Order: sequence, then C-alpha cells, then structure tokens
Amino acid sequence: MTHGQVIEALVANRLTSPAPLVRVEDWARCWAVEEVFGIGPELLNDDRLARALDAIAPHLDEIAGTVGARAISEFGIDVARLHWDMTSMSVHGAYPAEGQDEDFPLIGYGHPKDRRTDLKQVQAGLAVAADGGVPIHAKVFGGSAAEVSQVIGAMKDLRAMAATRDFLMVADSKLVSYANVSALLQAGVEFIAPAPAAQVGNEVYAALDLRQAVVVDWVPDRDADKPPEKRETYRVLEDTHVLNGPRKSDPPLTLRRILVHSTANAAGQQAARAKRLAKAAEEFGKLTTAAGGRHYRTREKIVARIGVIAAKRRVTSCLRWAVTENEHGAPVLAWHFDQAVLDAEAAIDGWYALLTCIPADRATPAEALIHYKSQGTVERCYHDFKGPLAVTPVSCSTTAVSPP
Repeated sequence: MTHGQVIEALVANRLTSPAPLVRVEDWARCWAVEEVFGIGPELLNDDRLARALDAIAPHLDEIAGTVGARAISEFGIDVARLHWDMTSMSVHGAYPAEGQDEDFPLIGYGHPKDRRTDLKQVQAGLAVAADGGVPIHAKVFGGSAAEVSQVIGAMKDLRAMAATRDFLMVADSKLVSYANVSALLQAGVEFIAPAPAAQVGNEVYAALDLRQAVVVDWVPDRDADKPPEKRETYRVLEDTHVLNGPRKSDPPLTLRRILVHSTANAAGQQAARAKRLAKAAEEFGKLTTAAGGRHYRTREKIVARIGVIAAKRRVTSCLRWAVTENEHGAPVLAWHFDQAVLDAEAAIDGWYALLTCIPADRATPAEALIHYKSQGTVERCYHDFKGPLAVTPVSCSTTAVSPP
C-alpha cells in the first residue's frame, strides 16, 4: 500500500466508526474495506498506520493547507466569515518529555477544557467556514501552549488560504489581547469576539437600560419549534471599548462594543444563584443550630465554618453575619443575605459584551451578534474527531498508565 491509501482508509475510519490504531484492522474487517478500497484488513495493522502517519507528519501543514484551498475552490465555499476555536484532548499515560520529538507538539500539562488538570493534554485549533460549517483549516498545538498566543498564526494561515484580505474572523475571548487585536487591525482582518469578563466591569452592565436595547430578529435553532413567548430573546446596545497596551507608549485601540442581553442567560444565572443561596441557607441553618454545641463551642470554629460555606457556595458578597453570646456565654450565630446586593447582581443577569472592528455601516449591532452566534458551528465540528478512545501508550514503561 502507498501512504495515500493508508490515510484514505484512516479518513474513512474517522467518518464511520472511529477507533484506536490497534483496532482499525478489526474495523476494516467489519466495514468491508477490502471490497470498497481493495485493501486487505490485515494490512491496516497499527505498525503500518504509524509508518504512514510518521511519513506525512513533516508535511502536515502543507497537506492541510492544500486540502483546504482545494475545497474552497472546488466547491465554491464562501470564506467571507471564518470561525476559529481551540480545544484540548486529555490523555492517560506518562508521556515523558524526553521521549517525545521536539519538532512536533509535545504532550504536557496545560489548562484543559475538561478541567482534568491531573492529566496531560494535546491541543487542536480548527477553523470552519460559516458557509455550511465546512472545516478548512486545522492545527495541533502542544499541551502547554497558551491559547491566546495562537490567534495571530491562525489569522495568517487563514488569510493565505482564503487568498483574500477581506474576511471576518470570529473567535472566543482568547482573541482579545492587545497584541492580537493590533496584529488583526494591521493585517486588515476584521473580527468579532466576546470581551473577557475582566475587561468589562459589572458597573458597566448595571448602568444599562434594557428598555433602550434593540430586539434582535433572530431565533436559535433549538427554539424554532417553540411558541414565541418561550423563545430566547436577544437585545443589543452599542458603545465603545478602549484596549490599552502593556507599555505607556502603546497607542490605545478603540473598538466597537456590542452589549448583548439574553433572556436564556439571565434565566440560567438566576436559577444558579437561587440554587447556591438555597444550599448556603441550608448549611447556615445547620450551623446556627449547632452553634454552642459539641463541635462549635467557640467563636473561632463558627467563623471558620462560615468562611468555608461562603466560599464554597460563592455567597461572600451578599452574606451578613454576626456571632454573639447568650446569657450562658455560649456563641450564637445570626445571619442573612443582603437583598440590596442580590438585587444588584440580578440587574446584570443576562448581559455580556462582544468586541469588533467591523465598521458600523457594514454591520449593525444585531448583525454583529448574528455573525457571532454561528460560533457554535466550529464547536460542533469537534465532535467529528474528539471523544474518548481507549488508547494504550506505545511505549509501555513502568510509569505508563493504561486506561481501563
């Protein structure tokens, strides 16, 4: 077999019933690969698959770029708007650094999306066209690579592939850094991305008047069959956002800021808050009853427990409490939630911000939001290749751990 025949079989495997390399031979036998491709299943053993993958690895960027460009021209894919996102894939096993090839992304610790910080990972970036959600560019990154640092490289790759300077790049909040935004503006690439939470204070949302916001004429696919009164509603306002550089000499960057209110987000945040308050109230009620008893005889122990509950249930900002003594000198706990603080939190429920450099005459705030709402397309594409696979480490050292 040629390497091309092997890769063709692997592509077919990913599109039908993804399997680890050691099980592709069994897949080929069950899925009539010999009848379709003329390849005997016994030829698709893991050693042969590994040799093919090793052979194309040094040329992967060239191959991916060629395939993407060919798809764009062959099928007339509109690349005026491209969605970029990164994900992480956790792996079980030792994967020592000294046993990996430094010419390729290294498996290592990082900030995994699945929060499995106990596992090492590898990361992947994927770009899809808004036109049909067709994946046109993919890249692998090491486990420790900072996601925010990959935006400029992705932008350059996409611009080269699109063969035009005029395209819109939609990404998540990791795009928004001074270096990234500066590079995008200098390259003439327009973008839309959520503003990082740390860059837009709650006081901004608290000052907004929902009655002044414009209703967006757009319905999520998941609500298409629901009656109008049960559909998620979006409203938008607009102002400006100034992004300052790390040095005083860096010129400030002024962007359009689209302030979005989602009724579904608001309902979800309200429900989450109610759940946290209910659990905290239950635990504070038990502590109130136990105060002065065998386990909480001193003020110090009660105060320590209050801190644990408040931090765990995230109610520190609204919790008001006092520990006094009764006529017998035993500690007594009194507490309540500050309604004014809760009302202030509720006032900003449902709000978030998008940043963009698209000129106002080319996209209204509502249109900018609709562009961004297609970001879920790239996330859904990860389902095609991301999932739990029981892969045994190639090198079975004493420190390697095979998954169950």
